[in-house]
Parts: sequence; C-alpha cells; structure tokens
Amino acid sequence: MKTTVLIRRMICAVMIAASVPVCPAAYADDRQASSVPDEVQYPIRKRDKTPAFEPQPDLVIVNGDTVSMILPERNWGRFDRGLFNYLFMPKGQWMAGLNASYASFDAENVAILDVLKDFDFKGETYSIKPYIAYVYSNNNVVGLKFNYVRSDARLDNLSVDFDDDTSFDIRDVHYYDQSFGASVFYRHYIGLSRAKRFGVFNEVDLSFNSGSGRFRRTIGGVSKETSTTTTSVALNFSPGLTVFVMDYVSFNISFGVFGVHLTHQHQMTDGVDEGSRFASGANFKFNVFNINFGLGVHI
Repeated sequence: MKTTVLIRRMICAVMIAASVPVCPAAYADDRQASSVPDEVQYPIRKRDKTPAFEPQPDLVIVNGDTVSMILPERNWGRFDRGLFNYLFMPKGQWMAGLNASYASFDAENVAILDVLKDFDFKGETYSIKPYIAYVYSNNNVVGLKFNYVRSDARLDNLSVDFDDDTSFDIRDVHYYDQSFGASVFYRHYIGLSRAKRFGVFNEVDLSFNSGSGRFRRTIGGVSKETSTTTTSVALNFSPGLTVFVMDYVSFNISFGVFGVHLTHQHQMTDGVDEGSRFASGANFKFNVFNINFGLGVHI
C-alpha cells in the first residue's frame, strides 16, 4: 500500500511541474492512506494578484509622528514637471547658529588706464550675525537675528592725471563705520533629495539698524572729521544653500541680491551741526560684500 502511495505522489509531482491538471481522486486516496493532517501535507497555495511592486510614499517618524518625505505642494505652473519638495527641516525643531562675512580690498600700486596713479587704498568689512529660529511647519522657519557690521577704509594716496592742466592728489583719507541691529526673518527650504543632506532656501528678513561712522580727510593741510549717526530699516531677500555636514550640524551660504531700505542720517563736522537727511532706495544686484557663511545646530 505504501509503495502505491509513493508512486502516486511521484506521478502527481511530475504532472504539477508540467502544469497538467491532476485528478482530485488521486489526492483523496492519498489523504486516506496518510496519517499526516491535510493542512500540513497539502498546503493550499493562494495566488497573489497584487502587483510585485506597489510604490509607497517614503515615511519617517518625526517627534513621534509619521510624516511623508514628499511634501504636498500646489503646482503653480501650467504643467506638472514632476518636481518634489522633500522634507528637509521637520516641524518642531529649534535652530541656533552664527552667520559671518568678510571682504577686503587692497589696490596698492595699481594704475588704471594711466589716469589713476599711485593708487594706495585698503578696505575691509565684516559682519557677525548670531540667530535663533524655530521650524513652525515642515521646511518653514521663523527666527530672530542680531547683526554687527564693521567697515574700515583708508586711502593713503591717489593721483589723478588727465592732462597737464587737470591733475590733483588726494591723501590721508580714512573712513570708519560700525552698526548694530536686530531682525526677524523667514526661511522657506526646498529639500533636493530623500537623503536630507542638501537643500536650498530663500530668506526674507526685516532689519532695524543703528550705527555711527567717521570720515576724516586733509584739505589744504587742515584735518577735518565728519561724524555721522545712521538709523535704518531694510527689507532684504537672500537665496542660499544648506548642507548637513552631520546629522544635527549644518553649513549654509547665502547671497544678498535684492533689498529696499529707508535711512535717516545726521552729520556733524568738527563739532558743528551740518544737518540731517532722509533717503530711501532699492537694489537688485549681486553684492560681493553681502555673502554670508554660517554654521547651525539643530535640536
């Protein structure tokens, strides 16, 4: 009997491999001849009709909540180009950091078209801007920033020679300026990949600044000094790039490209009141003196 059952099983295995229908009676006889339970000896195979790959959104856990890596945003263009804004700054994070910039210029012994001779000029400017910010929603940040800016320029000598009748020299001119300020800012980040390593942002900040400057020059052998106090309000737009060098430490660079300002100035020369003025203006250009590098810590 056991030999007959074994032969039937071998025949059934060959027919199953060849995709040939098997008579149910053969299974019925086998079940009667075996003491092994049906569900163990002959498991029922269910055909999975779901596709082999079903795309699912990337999910991450942020502050105990499960959120998608791809942020839903309205397509403002006419066509959907398939671009995504990936999660880069999760909601609920605190940020603290420091932005700084530095620029210098040294034009000693430079001649420009044989007009400017003995051009001896040195200048530098730098800024320090600590900040603290909060991510109130995914990829959207508001914060407070403090500003300190210092500029120093010195013109030791400048000779201008147009022709024999038009020539003059300028010597011993010095300019110094420093200002303090505070600003509120908003940043919108765009994540460039799921890795959360690179992102770009656009920053808008409203700043209030107050400072003073000194302008000293020599005229006819007499030294004169003009002091200026300045109060200004400015609205600036600065795009930038952020890179996470570590999980909680980022490096960023931003460029000042557009801004509007309102400025009030008051001047005095050698202790004598010269008056005051109110000015406003706007600029739309890349400013080499407004490139900021910074490090941030994310908690």
